[in-house]
Amino acid sequence: MPTIAPVVETDRLRLRPGRLADKDRHIAMWADARVTRFIGGEPRAPDVSWGKFLSAAGLWPVMGFGYWVFADRASDALIGMGGLSYFGRGIAELEGVPEAGWAFDADHWGAGYATEAMTAVLGWADAHLDVSDVRCIIDHGHAASERVAAKLGFRHIGDSDALGHVTAIYSRPRGG
Repeated sequence: MPTIAPVVETDRLRLRPGRLADKDRHIAMWADARVTRFIGGEPRAPDVSWGKFLSAAGLWPVMGFGYWVFADRASDALIGMGGLSYFGRGIAELEGVPEAGWAFDADHWGAGYATEAMTAVLGWADAHLDVSDVRCIIDHGHAASERVAAKLGFRHIGDSDALGHVTAIYSRPRGG
């Protein structure tokens, strides 16, 4: 069971563990209202953002999967984060299955990075996890993430209001 995120490379990205040098870029990304519009709804305070960064790294030793920093392969700079999680959200459909999630700095939207990164994440999951499916949640109206999910093979399986608003739940079977 991995205790730290393994390095996975794609054509343009390096999926790697987070490090202290990522702190400022991570905090800036989550302070941007464009990024948080469909993820929490409000820009995050620096201490909240940094705490979430650290807790994401903690998924690996506890769950055997977790979040990666999505870094530009040429510069190694953080441009996003994501991977697989278990956050105990109280959504029955997420219990017992890894939850996929992704977010990118708004300056890197629209270039196919989310699909590229999450294809690598799901390929890693298919090769290393003994699970029948991976699920994700997407706020209604987040068309860009809905398109990414469809490209990755996720299909809508229901909705939940456990987070205080209606959120769509998607599932992707092992192997896509």
